[in-house]
Amino acid sequence: MIILKTKQEIDSIKEACAITASIFDVVKSEIKAGVSTFELDEIVYQTIKSQNAIPAFLNYGDPPFPGSACISINEEIVHGVPSRKRILQEGDIVSIDVGALYNGYYGDACRTFLVGDVKPAWKKLVEVTEESFWQGIAQVKKGNRLGDIGHAVQSYCEQFGFGVIRDLTGHGIGTSLHEGPNLLNYGRPGRGLRLEPGMVMCLEPMITEESFQIRLMPDQWTLVTEDGKAAAHYENVFSITETGVEILTLTATEREQYAERLQQIENQGWA
Repeated sequence: MIILKTKQEIDSIKEACAITASIFDVVKSEIKAGVSTFELDEIVYQTIKSQNAIPAFLNYGDPPFPGSACISINEEIVHGVPSRKRILQEGDIVSIDVGALYNGYYGDACRTFLVGDVKPAWKKLVEVTEESFWQGIAQVKKGNRLGDIGHAVQSYCEQFGFGVIRDLTGHGIGTSLHEGPNLLNYGRPGRGLRLEPGMVMCLEPMITEESFQIRLMPDQWTLVTEDGKAAAHYENVFSITETGVEILTLTATEREQYAERLQQIENQGWA
C-alpha cells in the first residue's frame, strides 16, 4: 500500500531525516585505517541518541539486527554487521547506512566513503553510484513513473560497465521504515506507478563493479557480491510536494555542494 503524506507529515519526516543526515558529518572524520566497524557504530548510536531519537536499525528484523548502522566494506553490498574484529584497511571503501526514528517518523540514508588512498577503479564506482542517484532524481517530475527513475539509474551505471543490483530496492518511508512502493534501480521508461505529490521515498542505487548477483552471508544479514568484486551504495529520502521535489537527507555541506542541482530540481516544478 502506498501512503501519500500531508505537508505536516512530511515536515515530521524532515526532522527525522535531519538527524539521519547529521550522522555523516560526525562519522566522516572517524573513517580511517585501523578503526573497527564497532567503533563507527558506537559513534552512530551516540549521535542519534544525543538528539533524542532512536536508532532505526537496532534490533530491526528477524533475526534482530545487532547494530545502529549497517557498515559494509568492499564486496559487502548492504547490511554489514558492526564488529570489533572488522577493521578498516587502507584502500577500502565502506558504506554506512543509517536511520533514525524521531517522534514516530523515520529517516534513512547511506554514503560510501573512501578509506585513505583507494584505487581509481573503486573511486570511479563510488562516484558513478552517487551520480546515478542524481540521474534518477532528475526524472522525478510531473507525468513520469517509477520506471523512469529506475531506467535513469540503470542506463547511467551500465554505460560504465557496472552492475545494478536487482534483488534490493529503494522504498517508501514514513511511520514505517519500509513502506510501498518499491523503487527499483532498473526499469523501463514510462512503466510503473505514476509519481504524484505526497509520495516520500528512498532512492538508493546499489552498484557493483561487474555482476549484479548477490549472496547472503551466514550472519543472515550481510549481503555480498557473488563474484567478490566491490560494491557501492548511496541513498537519500526525497519527497514530492505540490511545488516540486525536496531531498531530505543531505547534510549542510552537501546542500552547498549540490546547490545548483537542487535549484534545477526545484525549477522542474510539479503543479
